[in-house]
Amino acid sequence: MEGTPTPGEQAREEREIYRGERLRPLGGYVVLMAAFAGLIAGAGGLVAARGNRLPSGVRVLDVLFLTAGTHKLSRLISKDAVTSPLRVPFTRYKETGGPAEVEEEARRGSQTRRAIGELITCPFCMDLWIATGFTLGMIFAPRFTRLIAMTLSVLAGADFLQLAYARLQQ
Repeated sequence: MEGTPTPGEQAREEREIYRGERLRPLGGYVVLMAAFAGLIAGAGGLVAARGNRLPSGVRVLDVLFLTAGTHKLSRLISKDAVTSPLRVPFTRYKETGGPAEVEEEARRGSQTRRAIGELITCPFCMDLWIATGFTLGMIFAPRFTRLIAMTLSVLAGADFLQLAYARLQQ
């Protein structure tokens, strides 16, 4: 039928209506979601091919270490001043943030570059990727994963004590 928009035209129109005047890297988000889904599918295939067994139970201590470790690693990746060189291709420096942290914004450019910039400057966004990595680690290398999570948890606890100490000094 003439005048009927194609599915691609409909998708573009919906994207424009959604975005309005704001720049939203929807295509980049699709790339990131596809990468995440590919990671999960690949890991599932590897589990099946290798005959790995899923953990039969999860210890409370593991959940605590993995939770605190996920929090700390996401802040290290997304906010730490020392790791800012890793974010340079995707971000632009704005200002100093919290203690030893920086505030950055996603660079403009390709939609994928901007979406990655948004991902790696958002500790909440990074949590999903890191928690998934730790979960896969508990399947493929549980002892090593526990060691990394415990180390990051200790670091998070030490950070908390540093901040508490500084507040008490004031």
